[in-house]
Amino acid sequence: MKITSETFGRLADGREAKLFTFQNGNGTVLKITNYGGIIVSFITPDKNGRPCDVNLGYDTLEEYLRRGMFFGALIGRYGNRIGGAKFEIDGVVYHVTPNEGNNQLHGGKTGFDKVLWDAAIIEDDGSRKLELTYLSRDGEEGFPGNLRARVLYSLSEDNALGIEYFAETDKDTVVNLTNHAYFNLGGHGSGDVLGHRVKLYASAFNPIDAESIPTGEIRPVAGTPMDFTQAKTIGEGLALEDSDEQLGMGNGFDHNFVIDRRQGGVEKAAEIVCDATGIRLEVFTDEPGVQLYSGNFLDGIRGKGGAVYDRRGAFCLETQYFPDSPNKPHFPSPILRRGGKYHFTTLYKLSTQK
Repeated sequence: MKITSETFGRLADGREAKLFTFQNGNGTVLKITNYGGIIVSFITPDKNGRPCDVNLGYDTLEEYLRRGMFFGALIGRYGNRIGGAKFEIDGVVYHVTPNEGNNQLHGGKTGFDKVLWDAAIIEDDGSRKLELTYLSRDGEEGFPGNLRARVLYSLSEDNALGIEYFAETDKDTVVNLTNHAYFNLGGHGSGDVLGHRVKLYASAFNPIDAESIPTGEIRPVAGTPMDFTQAKTIGEGLALEDSDEQLGMGNGFDHNFVIDRRQGGVEKAAEIVCDATGIRLEVFTDEPGVQLYSGNFLDGIRGKGGAVYDRRGAFCLETQYFPDSPNKPHFPSPILRRGGKYHFTTLYKLSTQK
């Protein structure tokens, strides 16, 4: 695996951000910057052999600094939402920075998506990988403990983008690392994703309230628009948006799905296909949940190469602990104890079909 690096730009304090380019023997190219651990491009040949960039993003570091939107970003300490921007561990209440009304979203005002990670190209398990590390200090955005986070990015010869998340802490805390890649398998800026066919290996989901905080219920998807256990298009799922309470709450799909665990370990959570390009994305993970987001708040954002990203112009599949898990004791626990190890793996694998 070939990995090269170049300067991507400089932060206001003069520190340099790098852009790392992975290229395998199948013509797939992956570009990642150590600013926010952002996936800048994910390019693969379509069914006709033409290169297709399936990842939304910007051309320059300055645009990421100014416009945000979490495009391709590494999210932490806690991906998704914490209701009331507070949680309790062993009777101690911690108040974290609210940045979405009364709640915290994606780690607060300065989450892991907005920091410059230390970067190195390493050999691991016989392959070259990009290692990103960051020390999140005790009290950062209100979270307890000095958290040492480590993320490994890789690209396999069968076009799988691998992301391994690691963390350790010197004080009990909560951790939920994920990546917020926006995908359009027709190519970024190619229009909406309503025709993409989706299958989720999830027979239950978490209903949300008007602030997009899970109610605590784990509800079967059967008989609801959330049922993707048999493949259907995103458009078919959204057909009841005006009449379905949950789609109305989320302004579309913005819900956590409870992955059906079959054998344990890294298992398939989702499969998405775009017939126009023949590109298929398979998502594998050992996380308990995956958030399906249907690009509800894209509103004509100008991205790479001048492409315009309109509403429904992408989807996200964020592997994760369930949203607001710190406040829902019956959800899988995101608490990382002092001396414990946090380690999850997610694969985004691209392939083509005629």
